[in-house]
Amino acid sequence: MEPKNLDQYFPCSRQKYYVSTLQRRVGLTLRRAECLVRLWAYLLLKESQDQGLLPEVSLANLTPQRDFVACTHREAAELFYANRDRGSDRAAGLMLDRLASLGVLDKRFDGQTLCLKIRTMPELLTPATEAPLPELFADAFNPRTDAVPAAQLMTRTYSELVKDPAATSYKITKNLRAWADHYRPCMRVLRRSDTLNPVGITVLYPVTSDSEVHFFYPPSRSFFLTTDRPTDPFTMATQGDPNCTSIYVRAWIIDPLYLSRHTLKQLIHDTQVTLHQMKEDFPALCDLYSMMIHPSYEELRRLMGFERVSQDTQRPYSWVYMSIDRYLNLDAVEVVNALTP
Repeated sequence: MEPKNLDQYFPCSRQKYYVSTLQRRVGLTLRRAECLVRLWAYLLLKESQDQGLLPEVSLANLTPQRDFVACTHREAAELFYANRDRGSDRAAGLMLDRLASLGVLDKRFDGQTLCLKIRTMPELLTPATEAPLPELFADAFNPRTDAVPAAQLMTRTYSELVKDPAATSYKITKNLRAWADHYRPCMRVLRRSDTLNPVGITVLYPVTSDSEVHFFYPPSRSFFLTTDRPTDPFTMATQGDPNCTSIYVRAWIIDPLYLSRHTLKQLIHDTQVTLHQMKEDFPALCDLYSMMIHPSYEELRRLMGFERVSQDTQRPYSWVYMSIDRYLNLDAVEVVNALTP
């Protein structure tokens, strides 16, 4: 069993399900949940292989390990940073340390061999049966009904930047409503067809010309929603502003439980429709900027054509850029189908 074969035995759809479960029940960040799920599946498969029981079909569910399993930092790096630019043995070792410090992983080292075991916790065990997920549809953001659930989704997504989740959710809620009051057309959601609850959100924030300079400095200098910073460094442009040329993608999120090729196509297409409409209100629009926080979006960034503009020196955060005209010409089906299964 090798790390490169993991997706063959444990499909991405199942990985996403467990990632969402861990985020909700255990409170892990998206990145840590992704790493834990991949590590957990790999250790189970190695354990099965050692017993001569490697499954011929996909691993259906994650179950408790029977014993510690040997795993090197190199193996962990290949698991954690597959199809990504960043990642090293040292970085993988640090991630293992973080997972151990959070109480979800046990480590044993005898001076030569590192052995790992996912700690058995009720929160990590998912029922074998799943209710079918409802259809989603794109809709306008409603500040009266969507602000609180959208703020909670954003807080979970950026949890690695958040010190106080309650304060952050409150701050995001207030700002979402303020932005909607200023220019609501830039805000969209993906809703469940049954409950109408939002499970995805996009905020295509038009910025004034004097705010554009922040895109060329390290992203951490512009953090606002996840900090106690009182003043937003980015000012929203007023509808009809002839000098507004740039959009800051302040949110482009789907709850991991609902993330699929289909919903990703929905989000890309709805963003294109929204940008077309916004160009009528801001005729000079031409630049699209976004902040890259999660390495899990690296492959999508590359396939869509976003280029890095600036980056933090000590952290894997970066500003990325794409012209709006090129984004509007994207073939959502082609982009999504090119993603690694």
